[in-house]
Amino acid sequence: MPSDQYKPIDKFESYSESSMSLEDDEIGIDMDDKSLLQQPRRRHHKEEHFEQPELVRDCILGLSDGLTVPFALAAGLSSLDNTKIVIYGGVAELVSGALSMALGGYLAARSEMEHYKNERAREERELELYPEEEEDEIVELFEEYGMDRAALEPLLSKLRESPERAVDFHMRFELNLEKPDPNRSWMSAVTIGSSYFVGGLIPLIPYFFYDRARPALIVSVIITSLTLLVFGYVKSMYLRPRQAIIGALQTLAIGAAAAACSYMMVYVFSYDAELTDPTST
Repeated sequence: MPSDQYKPIDKFESYSESSMSLEDDEIGIDMDDKSLLQQPRRRHHKEEHFEQPELVRDCILGLSDGLTVPFALAAGLSSLDNTKIVIYGGVAELVSGALSMALGGYLAARSEMEHYKNERAREERELELYPEEEEDEIVELFEEYGMDRAALEPLLSKLRESPERAVDFHMRFELNLEKPDPNRSWMSAVTIGSSYFVGGLIPLIPYFFYDRARPALIVSVIITSLTLLVFGYVKSMYLRPRQAIIGALQTLAIGAAAAACSYMMVYVFSYDAELTDPTST
């Protein structure tokens, strides 16, 4: 009997990818047997995080104030029923507010950078003067995670070799400080200022197309309310996805409350002025 006809197959023989592409009846196994030949593959895990959280935060800050403050001011001035007053006052507030917000963002980013530099200089001096005490701080930091000095010795040894790396380690894990982007100052100023200007321009647009302020106020309320809803929803999707609808309603409620208070205050003061004006009959 020819040996080739009944050549045994080693059960540990690995099948190539080309043989796996053949039909089941060609290789003589069913689907259950075929699944046993497939090696398990590690699933690809993709982590999704903000790459530039500061930029998103600046946009939210600028748009939030821009949609609220000029909207409230325009609503308040609308009680005078004069579109020119609303436009002049709104544009003046819009420009000054955008510049103020931009300057505030710039100074905040500069202060953050200065704070990081001062803390880093202090940490460099401490590592130079008290190296053993600084190592003890690292051990205390990781003791709550069940790691003692013996387990941390390889890490401590590596940090002793590079003082610069040791400073980076202390800044990150002891002080929870990340090195700010050198361009953060002007980027923050531009982002906050432009976001404020764009957000504040939305409530003022209807006043350019109406002669009377009160009809324009109705259109402004509708447009701004929709914008606040969309903005609140998108903002909540970044920060609290499970409460996106609640976040949208909260943003709308804050803007509406601010506009209503401003309108009532201007209306009351203008009404009192009419009563006390001797020329009004």
